[in-house]
Amino acid sequence: MRTWKQKAWMLVMLLAVSLLARANDGVYYVSGNQIVPLQEADIAVTKEVLTITIGDDEFARVDVQYEFTNRGKAKTIDVGFEATAPYEPGSESNFSKAGQHPDIFDFTVEMNGTKLPIRNYVMRESEEEKPADFTPLDLNVWQGPTANDEWTSLTNKNTDETVLFSYAYCFKAAFKEGKNTVHHTYRYRMSNGVYQTFNVPYWLMPAMRWANHQIDDFTLRIKVEKTAKQFCIDGDEMWKASQWRVTEGAGKVHILKSDEGSEFFEFSLRNGTVEWHSANFRPTSNFNILSAENPLFYRNDFKIGRFYDRGTIWLCPGDPENQSKGSTDGIANKRILRNLPYASRGYVFKDAQLKAYFTKLWWYMPDPSWQQDTSDFTESERKLINSNK
Repeated sequence: MRTWKQKAWMLVMLLAVSLLARANDGVYYVSGNQIVPLQEADIAVTKEVLTITIGDDEFARVDVQYEFTNRGKAKTIDVGFEATAPYEPGSESNFSKAGQHPDIFDFTVEMNGTKLPIRNYVMRESEEEKPADFTPLDLNVWQGPTANDEWTSLTNKNTDETVLFSYAYCFKAAFKEGKNTVHHTYRYRMSNGVYQTFNVPYWLMPAMRWANHQIDDFTLRIKVEKTAKQFCIDGDEMWKASQWRVTEGAGKVHILKSDEGSEFFEFSLRNGTVEWHSANFRPTSNFNILSAENPLFYRNDFKIGRFYDRGTIWLCPGDPENQSKGSTDGIANKRILRNLPYASRGYVFKDAQLKAYFTKLWWYMPDPSWQQDTSDFTESERKLINSNK
């Protein structure tokens, strides 16, 4: 279910990709999504705990704990999960007639303690304004995609009509009377683009299709494991109904304003978790977990290292080679660059100039207990240190 804003975002991203050096990095893989009923049923979402974990392996891991209340008699209904086709050059070669998305892995559903079988197929992509149509497409009639077609479309060989398509993950859900639990897990590849080290899109709106048209008790947890991440979420009004709280590890949250006036919630987490909770939650939009260099890129007060990601050394704006020239705040830029991996892990600087500089960086969180263990430094970080000696 791609909204016009999502389609516009992908178009802008891909146009930018064709113009800039990081061309091969501009791709939309897939969005995370809610499970939805395929027919009307008197079943309400009474609780949902959505946990999204991001690391340095280019994947987001999703773990959703649902509690449903069946207000009627015991019944079995079809439940579905829609995964839009990837939007990337060459994705036509990954087209799966079996209906298994090439960028989703380890998809499982457990209901009331029993693991359920999943049925996959290809369906027409749903539209935001209409209920999703999970009718399988006949792939003897609908063919493609090919390199000459739009990457996310199929063509009717009889009429030449084209349609956008998605991959369907469906299962039979036997709801007993009263409370039911569903545990849903999967991994999906994070999208990326020009000045977007990672982008984790997630659809919340489909949750409104259940009988209560809301989530009575909703918790969103974003976790960072074995690394540090700096990311943003658009400052949509719906998030202002409650406070973001760091519940594990080291972390910070604040409001970031772009030079264009847009607001984002910006997060800095190191082996930590940030949580948002609301009762009677009625999502008004979907959301993206977006690496922070995108909204930072056009800021006039940008400093070297204001955005830093261990997994992909992309310091923005410009590249490390250009940034290493000159000095900032009276400190040689090379000194700043080679100390970034240490600052990311919370090293407490004894040098007064370095201490003052890194203290001004939003994401820096000193950790006096860190013992300068460099065993987890990435290959890119080691190159950054060695090239700036």
